[in-house]
Amino acid sequence: MLDMKKTYVIIGGGVAAVGCAEGIRTTDKSSRVVIIADEGRAPYFRPLISYYLEGKTDLDRMRYRPEGFYSENGIEFINGKATAIDVKAHTVTLDGGRKIKYDAVCVAAGSSPFVPPMEGLDKVEKKFGFMTEDDALSLGDALFPDCRVLIVGAGLIGLKCAEGIVSRCGSVTVCDLAPRVLSSILDGEAASLMQARLEEHGIKFLLSDTAASFGPHTAFMKSGKTVDFDVLVLAVGVRANVSLVKDAGGSVGRGITVDCRMKTSLPDVYAAGDCTETEDASGGGVRVMAIMPNAAFGGRCAGANMAGGDAVFDCAIPMNAIGFFGLHALTAGTYEGELHEARGDGTLRRFYVKDGYLSGFMLIGDDEFTGAGIYTSLIRNRIPLDTLDFETLMQAPSVASFSPGYRSLNIEGWKNA
Repeated sequence: MLDMKKTYVIIGGGVAAVGCAEGIRTTDKSSRVVIIADEGRAPYFRPLISYYLEGKTDLDRMRYRPEGFYSENGIEFINGKATAIDVKAHTVTLDGGRKIKYDAVCVAAGSSPFVPPMEGLDKVEKKFGFMTEDDALSLGDALFPDCRVLIVGAGLIGLKCAEGIVSRCGSVTVCDLAPRVLSSILDGEAASLMQARLEEHGIKFLLSDTAASFGPHTAFMKSGKTVDFDVLVLAVGVRANVSLVKDAGGSVGRGITVDCRMKTSLPDVYAAGDCTETEDASGGGVRVMAIMPNAAFGGRCAGANMAGGDAVFDCAIPMNAIGFFGLHALTAGTYEGELHEARGDGTLRRFYVKDGYLSGFMLIGDDEFTGAGIYTSLIRNRIPLDTLDFETLMQAPSVASFSPGYRSLNIEGWKNA
């Protein structure tokens, strides 16, 4: 009898890669599953690296799945970097020259830091990124009680880094060419609230200004100011890793182009996670939406289809759940349409309604927003707002605001949104 077992190759060591392996195993329990990862460790929660520096977690608790998960599910790890996909030969080439034959492959290669050319950057000895566990370990080793840290970038990565290290430094200064912190997800008022909380804990800001060039321990700003530092952290931005698919002749934009089944334009090649661009269900067009839930859902969809299933992931939306020193912000969707606002004690809730549907929201306050998954479900599932008590729902998310029919249909989705 012929052995019909297949080989599935997954390139990447993050959440999307694990989701893909789990998707494969929902259908195919016995074929070979290979994950190629170049960090030399099992997948972990990257957002927790700042909490590791704060001492709020440890490396074991950062793991994405329990230690025995991979062996129990027959998942093989190869430590290496994939350098090429040959779609005709159905092989993946590693940096050492080894070739692995596949029946289907998923590119879950994530993203990489983007650092624009800056004069003198090569003269800075202690400079770090802040995306990986290795980054956090190296940065932690470089810190000392009186050190001056300059962080270039006031986005999520830069601010989480600042929160994680400020108690271990003499000073932390964050600069950004944007006029406000978290400029891609918060408006002016919400950003001001977040900046004020960060400043209360000793973090300094230089906004509408950024480093133009460097000396060994000095940043020369576009404004003409100078900032002296001992440690430099570069958190300017990231770019999707598209080269494997692009070099193989596949379609890419800012991310790898995939359909709702996570198929690329290449035969038997799928992609998932931060390296892909997908349709924004909130109406924002095709974009890269590099967040953990989309990576997990997209990876699982890709894996199921690689193994012969017919899964669909067509409800990706941009989302961010963040917090700094007890001030929480939750955002999702696109900020288009009519603005509705609800203010409470230390809480700001903004909702955007377009054509009778919720298109996006922005919540900020000292309390965690329990039940706010209902809001994301409204966006994902395109639930008409005239079918519910939206005015009450803005103040407090509750299934009681929905008709009984919608409750029975969507209650599980709201719990997991």
